[in-house]
Amino acid sequence: MEEYQSSRQQTTIWQDEASRLIFAELVNVFYTREINNLVSEPDPERLKRILKSLPFYVERAATHIVLGEVPLELDSHNGCWVAAQKRKPLQDPAVIHKYYHTSATVGLVVPILLEEQHESGIYIDMIDQVKSQKVHCNEFGWFDFSGLSQDSERSMLLKPNKALMTAACCGHRWHYHKITTPRLLGLREMLLASSINWPNVTKKKIVSGL
Repeated sequence: MEEYQSSRQQTTIWQDEASRLIFAELVNVFYTREINNLVSEPDPERLKRILKSLPFYVERAATHIVLGEVPLELDSHNGCWVAAQKRKPLQDPAVIHKYYHTSATVGLVVPILLEEQHESGIYIDMIDQVKSQKVHCNEFGWFDFSGLSQDSERSMLLKPNKALMTAACCGHRWHYHKITTPRLLGLREMLLASSINWPNVTKKKIVSGL
């Protein structure tokens, strides 16, 4: 039933000219962005695999965005979300520990603070393993429940809230503590954004009918 309703919703949307134009813009900008990123890929076999799966993930990301699964303002020309940027976030490790001690679960989308030299930004990742007092994120690796990375001094796991998830989806960055130009998200993060449980970002999104 869920799949039938989703199919009907997509059919209705593609009958709308504005939605079709937004979808086409997103597909074009995602292809351009990803191909530019792949120019420097040194492994021919990995490049072949990525290129083979690229059409599926590009169309999937564009479809999720057009279907309205991310409640943020969309700039379809640049393939990004837009929101007012705030000051660099700070969180108490005790607050982070209390949250992950009770709420860490596989499939939860989480915010990561990444520090590189004098620049910092918020990224999104997904928990794929939970062990005693630590979690593993798909891209950023292991963190303890207080948010401290086990793999890098540059990254810190934060407790999700709507402001942080918005900042991550909009690519917000800071140079020292001053606001700087947002980064454009890669296709993986654009897809992850549609897996956020936006009504309650502290909980895993439950997808019915699958």
